[in-house]
Order: sequence, then structure tokens, then C-alpha cells
Amino acid sequence: MTTLFLMVGLPGAGKTTQARQLAAEHGALRLTPDDWMIPLFGEAEADGKRDVLEGRLLWLALEAVKVGTDVVLDYGCWSRDERSAIRWLVEAERACFRMVYLPVDEETQRARIANRWATDSEKTVAISDADIVDGRALFEEPDAAELEGREIADPPPGWDGWRKWAADRWPSFA
Repeated sequence: MTTLFLMVGLPGAGKTTQARQLAAEHGALRLTPDDWMIPLFGEAEADGKRDVLEGRLLWLALEAVKVGTDVVLDYGCWSRDERSAIRWLVEAERACFRMVYLPVDEETQRARIANRWATDSEKTVAISDADIVDGRALFEEPDAAELEGREIADPPPGWDGWRKWAADRWPSFA
């Protein structure tokens, strides 16, 4: 059965390294926004364009699973709502959803980010100490139920479905 692997974790967790390995092992299409943002816009967070790009990559990922191509979606997905929406969309296409969560302690995260910047600053997003602290505070770590793939949570109040929520979250998805 066709599978979408969703990479989940903070910067420096090893998501892209693992995504490359999964793509090679499964002959999967790997979609990593960081690979697109800097070449297209010269920066990682160009005035809201990241959300637009992620929406088109999500649309492409779903088109790929429809035709039987495995996909590795390397987003990070810090919120449960994002992960629930993507899972629901993938399963609505009758594909398998597999979350790959890579936790990272703060010391390791800082070391990996510093090393990445020192070795490849032209292709790497600059991440400050404040970004690390803020990111760790915002990240909603997956719980056991989510990791085990138990039932999908309902959309947040005011939304009558995950598809509409996703179209609002990622403007170019619809």
C-alpha cells in the first residue's frame, strides 16, 4: 500500500537526514520545503511564502499517493492539528500514514544547528538561540496515542472538516 511518511520534530533533530534515508529505502518522493525556499526566494521565511509553498507540496504529495508513489514529507509539523489534518488527508486517499517523530534534547539540537551553519550556511536556515527557545516552547510533542495512530482528533472548533482547515492553514493547498 502507498505510504506517506511525515517527518516530525524540531530543527536539528535529524529529520532531513532520516527523510533522505526513507526516500532511498522506499523509492519515495521526498518533499522538503527548505530545499525550495532558499533557491526560490533567497530566504527560509520569505513573507509568508513558506505556508504557500508547503500547501503546494502537500497537494503534490497527495497527488503522488493517488498514483501509487510513496512520499516523505519533511515538514517538522509542530502542531497536533497540522499532523491530524495531514493524516486525515492521506487516509482519505486510502494511503497509509506513518509519522516519524525524532525527538532531540536541547544540547544536541544546538550542537547540530551550529555544525550545520558552520559547514553549509548557503543552504541552511539561520536559527538563533531565541528561535530555539521559542520553537521548543511552541512544539506540541506527539503523545502515545498519536504515535500509535489511534483515532484522529476532530478539527478545532469552528471547522467542519480537516480539508477546510488545511486549506486555511496552507493557502495554496485547495
